[in-house]
Amino acid sequence: MERVSGLLSWTLSRVLWLSGLFERGAARQPRIMEEKALEVYDLIRTIRDPEKPNTLEELEVVTESSVEVQEINEEDCLVVIRFTPTVPHCSLATLIGLCLRVKLQRCLPFKHKLEIYISEGTHSTEEDINKQINDKERVAAAMENPNLREIVEQIRI
Repeated sequence: MERVSGLLSWTLSRVLWLSGLFERGAARQPRIMEEKALEVYDLIRTIRDPEKPNTLEELEVVTESSVEVQEINEEDCLVVIRFTPTVPHCSLATLIGLCLRVKLQRCLPFKHKLEIYISEGTHSTEEDINKQINDKERVAAAMENPNLREIVEQIRI
């Protein structure tokens, strides 16, 4: 009887595994992170460019491959976004980074730590902008400015 029970249990787990309904912990984790990355991308791709009527996705400022999600622990994830301004001297790169941060802070349904960067070599002042958009105090101060807050609200939709 034990042998039949063990065989039945093994068969059932194999069928579920093959159908994709059940995966062992380590094998399942990359799929969950990929799904979370797609969820993040779906949120940010529709943000409108501050100067143009196009979305960040249409302008290829953000792409699926520019979003990465890593597990920090069982409850928290690290979300890393690398965006590419349309020109190396884009004056609104900081605003785009701010919009990305605000939208994700408000809309992501899972606990996360957020890092946003300009893709390496794509902006003349990328280092300074990266510091600004990843500094909580600077972001909070920017969002206290009513004019800037209104702009962010309008273009992050």
